Amino acid sequence: MNAGVQNIVISLGAMQIARRIPFDDPLVLNYVRLGYVLSQIIIMGTYFFVSYKVKQKNDHTVLKYGMSFSSDSGGLVTTTVRDYDLSETSKLLRGAYFGVAMMAFFHIYMKYTQPLFIQALMGLKNLYDAKVVAIHVLGKAAEGDLKRPFKAASMFGPAAGPQTDAASIAEAEKKVGAKKEE
Repeated sequence: MNAGVQNIVISLGAMQIARRIPFDDPLVLNYVRLGYVLSQIIIMGTYFFVSYKVKQKNDHTVLKYGMSFSSDSGGLVTTTVRDYDLSETSKLLRGAYFGVAMMAFFHIYMKYTQPLFIQALMGLKNLYDAKVVAIHVLGKAAEGDLKRPFKAASMFGPAAGPQTDAASIAEAEKKVGAKKEE
């Protein structure tokens, strides 16, 4: 089962469980709040730890891939494994910050309580699914689905992402060369 379908199944299951939780009880509500805060501390702490591990490894292996939607460099992206992993970790951290901001708005301003429970579970699931976490914390090898550049998971078909085959990189390099000549 792919990650998109898993997210839907977990969300629906968590909603059913959340319907049975008595959020009207202040003690229960405080425990749910505490659970959400603890899950966010674990998530952000893990992302900061991944960032630390990436900087500690300091892998300057060159990584080239073609991006079809990147028009500024002709579609060719050249970076290092260190910089790529740091940028991916930064994206995950920004997503976590955005999630906390949304939950603060929904819970404090709109007075919704069920999303706290659901997002605590979903955040931990997304942490487990994060590819940089799998590589740098869980110690999995960077091959297969974990090969850089990471492919974005799609719910309806095969994963799409940067093009790493030699033909697409050569095509992107031609575009870069043509732009330099202009």
